[in-house]
Amino acid sequence: MWIDGKPWRTIWAEADGTVGIIDQTKLPFAFETVGLTTVAEAAHAIAAMQVRGAPLIGATAAYGMAIATRVDPSDAGLRAAHATLGATRPTAVNLRWALDLALESVLALPEGDRRAAAYALAARIADEDVARNRALGEHGLALIRAAQADGPVNILTHCNAGWLATVDWGTATAPIYRAAEEGMPVHVWVDETRPRNQGGHLTAWELARAGIPHTVLADNAGGHLMQAGQVDLCLVGTDRTAANGDVANKIGTYLKALAAQDTGVPFYVCLPSPTIDWTLGSGAEIPIEERSPREVTHVSGLADGFVVEAEIVNPGSPVANPAFDVTPARLVTGLITERGVAEASRDGLAALFPEHALTSA
Repeated sequence: MWIDGKPWRTIWAEADGTVGIIDQTKLPFAFETVGLTTVAEAAHAIAAMQVRGAPLIGATAAYGMAIATRVDPSDAGLRAAHATLGATRPTAVNLRWALDLALESVLALPEGDRRAAAYALAARIADEDVARNRALGEHGLALIRAAQADGPVNILTHCNAGWLATVDWGTATAPIYRAAEEGMPVHVWVDETRPRNQGGHLTAWELARAGIPHTVLADNAGGHLMQAGQVDLCLVGTDRTAANGDVANKIGTYLKALAAQDTGVPFYVCLPSPTIDWTLGSGAEIPIEERSPREVTHVSGLADGFVVEAEIVNPGSPVANPAFDVTPARLVTGLITERGVAEASRDGLAALFPEHALTSA
């Protein structure tokens, strides 16, 4: 996407093998990049959410394995890197998918060939993510076009499933960006997405730079807007989709799906196919990450030109911080993929991805 007149991806490799990323923990108040040169730095980037979003986590993991070939390309060294990177975030299936693919690919080669192959594979994973999201955007664009009436199409989204969560285009935002390219009037309701505020910080930042009309909402306002007829459809992403169509996404997504069903608002989940975990029979099997209580007890913001952190919860009160919830397939109108829109069911997914039909759980 374009930032201040320059095209950017969220991750890239420099000529010397350093992997560049946009430090998303600095947004929206500062745009900074970071160079990753060690496996530990790549693991920290994923765990600390300098990079986040299932597709981008997968691409970063692949580049982390490429970095490992610079330091220790032995079998033992690469298996250790695989374990280190794999321990960072449990919910996003793209992490495991990319790590397993990278490890299997490089272990089949002589040590002297591993570095070039690992970087080429990571670049390919990144390029394929861009292509999938662009194709996903085309299928979602048709749904936005179908929702058009007299004014702009009002779309509600949750968390950040934008280009910052992928290598480019985004998942839930890909149809929105395509609509904007077509000159179609759209307006996006942006959930703030507590506790990390990925909507208010990241989605709003993206949309502002793309010139797309949007309004940031408190998380609990979406149901009210749906009741008032001010939402035409919901578009969200997912970190892992089970073979039966259940989806895990940022905490709060389930509540939006319930409100959408009650008010008759279409609720679509946008997912490139590596986000589907064909080994899981239902969303009940998806591991849910429990993150630091500090994400709930403290909030950061800009004050007098400085980014500051403030405590907002009664000191000493216990805090729980599940990072994701599972939306059952019965609440999902459809799954928007790079191959088309699938019914949220085992048969619906198998129809678009028949190569996985016999191996799914």
